[in-house]
Amino acid sequence: MDYILHPTFSLMLAVLVLYTGRLLNKNIPFLTKYNIPEPVAGGLVGAIIFYIVHSTTGYTISVNKLMQDTFMLMFFASIGLSANFHKLKEGGKPLVIFLIAISGFVVIQNGVGMAVAKLVGLEPLMGVVAGSIALIGGLGTSGAWGPIFETKYGVEGALPLGIASATFGMVIGGLMGGPLARYLIRKHQLASPLNTMQRSDNSAQPLTESEYIFEAPQKVRLITADNAITTLGMFAFALAFAEIMKNLTLGTAFELPTFVWALAGGILLRNVIELGFKRPIFDRAIDVFGNTALALFLAMALVSLKLWQLTTLALPMLILLIAQTIAMWLFAVYVSFRVMGSNYDSAVLGAGLCGFGMGGTANAIANMQAITNVYGPSHKAFLIVPLVGAFFIDLVNVVVIQIILKFFA
Repeated sequence: MDYILHPTFSLMLAVLVLYTGRLLNKNIPFLTKYNIPEPVAGGLVGAIIFYIVHSTTGYTISVNKLMQDTFMLMFFASIGLSANFHKLKEGGKPLVIFLIAISGFVVIQNGVGMAVAKLVGLEPLMGVVAGSIALIGGLGTSGAWGPIFETKYGVEGALPLGIASATFGMVIGGLMGGPLARYLIRKHQLASPLNTMQRSDNSAQPLTESEYIFEAPQKVRLITADNAITTLGMFAFALAFAEIMKNLTLGTAFELPTFVWALAGGILLRNVIELGFKRPIFDRAIDVFGNTALALFLAMALVSLKLWQLTTLALPMLILLIAQTIAMWLFAVYVSFRVMGSNYDSAVLGAGLCGFGMGGTANAIANMQAITNVYGPSHKAFLIVPLVGAFFIDLVNVVVIQIILKFFA
């Protein structure tokens, strides 16, 4: 039996999860040492508790999906609202290089998936479902493509397979990003951990103009009620735009996950206001709402993971997903890190890549925050990852999937 929490209790649970994660990270050196994000630590504890409840009573407890999705869309809208054309230009060559590299990984991820699926006796298209659809795409993309693969291409069980694979990816993406970046930083002696006084001084300083959204969530943002109301209005526009575009493009060649339209709505509104009406945008309020939405969405998403879906995966499916995890690690260490300069920024980018390459952009941001809170800021990573991971790569993913289906379906 399913029991869905009331929105009020869903919000309360999310806050408890975040404080649990903070408490765990403060008292368990392993979590801090390997830079595990607080929502991941607290969310997995909640998911395990719900798993025990499900196993002993048969009840499935979930947070309010509408509230969870709203926070997710707010997070992506905040990325769009922070992405003016000046920042896109500022990303310049590194952004293009990173996008090209990650576009190559979309092909690799599907190639690994199809090869391993065939090796273990599964339908090769199963490898695409457990490839970029579930891992680069996430839960939303899995939910959109699953029925298409089942009805149009005869891939039986594509929907539950995609959901389970995306669930696996969210967990692994949140767990591996921090350790990978730490490994690269220590191996190549790229940075030293900040001491307690440096972290305290860093947190006490207001956000500077050179720092990007989500880069330093612990820093002070000075906002007023008027700024907050105006910013909420922009968020409402971006979410309304996403809903309209989702309905208009449903079943067409332009159909995209709703969060992509929320991000696009934010970009559109931001640049119309700045370039068309010559009005300034109050970035600090976007920072506050964006970071709040990110934390609450991650807490709700992770505590709602149905871990029993992973235990019911067949051994061949587990082998496939383990192969994808290894491919992600090797690509991040030996390709992405090197092409992006083999420096501290590229190590932080690696943490972000593990996040959206295995789970989602929210995971990517949390991974990078966990690293920069310990080792210091990385402006380049927080400029590039949100744009590539939340927008450009989804467009690339759609094109790659369509090409694969054309030749292999």
